[in-house]
Amino acid sequence: MAHPYTKVRLLFFICLFSLFGVNSQNAEVLGSVNAEDSVVPYVNILLKGTQLGTASDEAGIYKLSNIPPGNYKITATVLGYYPYTKSISLTANQQLRLDIELKILPEQLDETVVTGTLKPVNRLESPVPVEVYSPTFLKKNPTSNIFEALQNVNGVRPQINCNVCNTGDIHINGLEGPYTLVLIDGMPIVSGLGTVYGLSGIPNSLIKHIEIVKGPASSLYGSEAVGGLINIITKFPIEAPDFVVDAFATGWGEYNLDIGTKFQIGKSTDVLLGINYFNYDTPIDNNEDNFTDVTLQDRISLFQKWNFKRSNSRIFSLAGRFFYEDRWGGELQWTPQYRGGNEIYGESIYTRRWEVLGKYQLPLKEKMLFTFSYNDHNQNSVYGDISYLADQRIGFAQLVWDKPLASHDLLFGTALRYNYYDDNTTATSFLGNNKADEVVIPSLFVQDEIRLAKKHSLLLGMRYDYDSRHGNIYTPRMAYKWKFTDHDILRLNAGTGFRVVNLFTEEHAALTGARDVVIAEALKPERSVNVNVNYMKKIYADNGTFINLDASAFYTHFNNIIIPDYDSDPNQILYDNLNGVAVSQGLSANLDFVFPNGLKLLVGATFQDVSNTEEGIRSKQILTESFSATWNLSYDFRSIDLSVDYTGNLYGPMRLPLLGELDPRQEYSPTWSIQNIQFTYKGLENFEVYGGVKNLLNWTPNNGNPFIIARSDDPFDQNVQFNSSGDVVATADNPYALTFDPSYVYGPNQGIRGFFGLRYVLN
Repeated sequence: MAHPYTKVRLLFFICLFSLFGVNSQNAEVLGSVNAEDSVVPYVNILLKGTQLGTASDEAGIYKLSNIPPGNYKITATVLGYYPYTKSISLTANQQLRLDIELKILPEQLDETVVTGTLKPVNRLESPVPVEVYSPTFLKKNPTSNIFEALQNVNGVRPQINCNVCNTGDIHINGLEGPYTLVLIDGMPIVSGLGTVYGLSGIPNSLIKHIEIVKGPASSLYGSEAVGGLINIITKFPIEAPDFVVDAFATGWGEYNLDIGTKFQIGKSTDVLLGINYFNYDTPIDNNEDNFTDVTLQDRISLFQKWNFKRSNSRIFSLAGRFFYEDRWGGELQWTPQYRGGNEIYGESIYTRRWEVLGKYQLPLKEKMLFTFSYNDHNQNSVYGDISYLADQRIGFAQLVWDKPLASHDLLFGTALRYNYYDDNTTATSFLGNNKADEVVIPSLFVQDEIRLAKKHSLLLGMRYDYDSRHGNIYTPRMAYKWKFTDHDILRLNAGTGFRVVNLFTEEHAALTGARDVVIAEALKPERSVNVNVNYMKKIYADNGTFINLDASAFYTHFNNIIIPDYDSDPNQILYDNLNGVAVSQGLSANLDFVFPNGLKLLVGATFQDVSNTEEGIRSKQILTESFSATWNLSYDFRSIDLSVDYTGNLYGPMRLPLLGELDPRQEYSPTWSIQNIQFTYKGLENFEVYGGVKNLLNWTPNNGNPFIIARSDDPFDQNVQFNSSGDVVATADNPYALTFDPSYVYGPNQGIRGFFGLRYVLN
């Protein structure tokens, strides 16, 4: 007979093995939690109707174990995101991999922004209206560069300035490209020569978001920030996916590849690495003028960002970028052997550019941040038989002290900017001797944001710059915010601006070789006064629909504005200070709808009047539309993991540069639109497959015009006859009395095309 203690032990082991057997039948669910290619930490994950739950860790990873077989609903919730629910079925011993993709709530639009005030603030609390565009917005119409991506931002228009080389700039609220300052991580790294090329080569996967300020910002950022600024914020390494590849090709033979990754060096250094490569080498001439419709390009860009962990979470980061591009456009027979000659016309541009920028928070009790940047831009260009060889270097250093004091939020700063520019043109030639343009501009600025009451705040700012060429320059600024309800905000911004012009780094029309450039002596700095009124309202409907209204009225008044005169002489571009005033004024509004069924609509419109008045004669500014609109319609077919994005823009007529009274081309552009559609399938783990059609309407500027490039059959004007006054004479060979001119351009000359891409993201 067994001992009673033996029976007890036997019973204990039987129960233990039984329990182990039951547990061995249990399943587990594991995966990552992401949103817009970024991990989401500390998300609550539960199985509805049970006590089983967990939370994602700092890297967004979660794991649910010991789940009995059965059918469940798994939920994921965290502040700022839509709740996630998915039905799952588990069998014995199953390990289910489930990566959760969260959707950002509309309230997440109130994220932290830095551009308006030089300090991190909640977007709703900023006295300066800041528009924020996420990588998701960029994905809705995939492009190879930020320049093209901005075509779907209301009030912002990428302007192509040359039919042959396809260089361009960014217009904000009708103001020319040089009035827009472009920054990377808050550093004025993109300016002058770099405006054309600096918006290319930043992998979209490494962009956290883009902040846009429409209106005066010279008191914080200096000369170029007269009409507005664009700040490209890159991700910190901890926010980025472990590895991402995004590649697409188009029916025109364009190929774009983005690669991004992150890694650690030791315990205190995180590194972000991005590579962008773009290639287009198939000459296409759909308008049959023997010129390439689109510039051929071979481009590579390398970007790296280092983030160093320090005590007390102090900031220290370094970033660098190298950019090289070989682009050419011209007659189809052109090859590099004709570069710079007068046999076959071509415009060939070799660009080499490198940049470095950094942020370092001083190890003090006071919050003081030192930022710096430096870029070196080398350009070797030929426009037909005219060469343009240029070097530009810009160094920038800034120290900012952020000091809250009672109801005041003070910001003190000092900056030093170094500009170097040299080329082989008359811009740096004095009495036959070459002399580089080199200047150091020290600056001081102060800003005080005053909390007047619970719903009212006032921002006052002043900047002082000393330019040895122009003396003391003062730019005051004011911003007032009235948050009269939790969902209604009124903002008033006003300020002055100044801009010192270097035409050859900004006006690429001056370099085409088609017209002589005439520069008046002693060009004066441009000065402006800018006022912007902004109203934002949020509406939450009972059925879960969200509506956001963002409307603005703007007014800018210029003195001494420098405008290229194409009209006085068809063979010249005359640059001089306007003897009068220039005004840009208008209304702009965005409406953002988010419906609970997965439908999203963002629509915007801008109406503007941009004119110059000289000697009592008022005229519309050339190459400026009177109205524009953008839209972005998206819908998720959640049951089949398919998203559809329909994007587009619409531009009203703009006055175009004609060559004389006999020029048969249209004086005003028609109302035109570019529309795109994209389908994205997300049903594969870690993969997205996308494709669609760009320019659905097949619109190009040659629609309705006999030609776009004047005298494309005689690009060196060998058969053009002139009279004794230098005017072109009409002949049988030249009945319209024209010279070669590729400056008649107002939109992209690329027709309908399909595209297909693949995106892989590993977290």
